[in-house]
Amino acid sequence: MPLLEHLLELRKRFVLIAVGLVVGAVVGWLLYDPLLQLLQRPLVVAEQMRGNEMTLNFAGPMAALDLKIKSSLFLAVFLTCPWWLYQVWAFITPGLNKNERRYAYGFVGAAFPLFLGGAYMAWLVFPHAIQILSGFLPDDATAFTNAQEYLSLVMRLLIAFGLAFLSPVLLVGLNFAGLMTGRGMLGGWRWAVLVAFTFAAIITPTPDALTMILVALPICVLYFGAVGVSLLHDRRIERRLEAAEL
Repeated sequence: MPLLEHLLELRKRFVLIAVGLVVGAVVGWLLYDPLLQLLQRPLVVAEQMRGNEMTLNFAGPMAALDLKIKSSLFLAVFLTCPWWLYQVWAFITPGLNKNERRYAYGFVGAAFPLFLGGAYMAWLVFPHAIQILSGFLPDDATAFTNAQEYLSLVMRLLIAFGLAFLSPVLLVGLNFAGLMTGRGMLGGWRWAVLVAFTFAAIITPTPDALTMILVALPICVLYFGAVGVSLLHDRRIERRLEAAEL
């Protein structure tokens, strides 16, 4: 495909993703109140465990409006996950034949739970981090937490973990598109493990090694799973070419 057609295809996919996010944001706007209560849950749990009062502090009405818009877009990312995942697949693999395009459904079917699984892991890690950090508060102290900083941190953490869990599926997509080989991915396993542990060290809010390892290990397992799928696909292609030559 010529470069101009690639750019046009990229623009088309971006527009479709944007339209989906706008629709999802409208729904997110309506669900803002229960979403806000859910995102505050780690603070409530820490408050109950420590006995310190923890209150979200809004700098003003504009800050509250800005946070509502951000929260609506955040929820839209999850509500429209199958839609934008399909658009990513459709851009990565435009040259697949009709039979191979059925893998798009398998891609979305695998990527959607992985994205949610990554976000859920972040949701399990974050309350643990809040409890550790709240342990440094003096007795009977009140923690006034900036609402924008706190909720932005939660949202970034959930999305970052979700995208990290998507990376193996994207690697499989690149393999199916003929842009990467399973052997090439297997040869770079050391770099993949290093990147996984570096990501875990940066993104986890707490400094303890156990949390970092628990975050990095699933990413490594998913990477090697992607390598296995890619090797099987490469072998299938080789057999098809050998049969065609006979």
